[in-house]
Amino acid sequence: MSTVAPVTMAGMAFANAFLRICHSLAHKLGARFHLAHGVANAIVLPHVIRFNADEAGHRLSAFPCYDRPQAQERYSRAADALGLGGITTAEKCERLAVAVERLRDQLCMPGSLKAAGVDESAFWACVDQLAEQAFDDQCTGANPRASLIADLTAIYQRAWG
Repeated sequence: MSTVAPVTMAGMAFANAFLRICHSLAHKLGARFHLAHGVANAIVLPHVIRFNADEAGHRLSAFPCYDRPQAQERYSRAADALGLGGITTAEKCERLAVAVERLRDQLCMPGSLKAAGVDESAFWACVDQLAEQAFDDQCTGANPRASLIADLTAIYQRAWG
């Protein structure tokens, strides 16, 4: 088997996986600040988990994969599978976000855009533009919670430091 086949198959899997806003946000960070895609994802993922798990004012995305919000329930099951504890689904979701942060720290990955070496003035000068570009990213429409540009801006701001 050639090395092209596994790479092609991985690309096909990603193309069909509905990667959601974590990847949308990371795509723009990588392009603008030359961050590795995995690093950018690791920085924003805990913030995305918290955003998607918040069911206050929850609304389904434009292209829902299901008929009702399920992010909180699914994050809760992931927390249970990882033995993270917690009683309520909200508590389990937060423990999952914290577990992602701890794993990122254990892997010696930066925990914020500031820690990743992103220039502060450059970041704040373009954060609104980044959010608008992330909003238009092909992965955004499949997110379980529809996001406004303002939501994406807020996630970027939380990821700063």
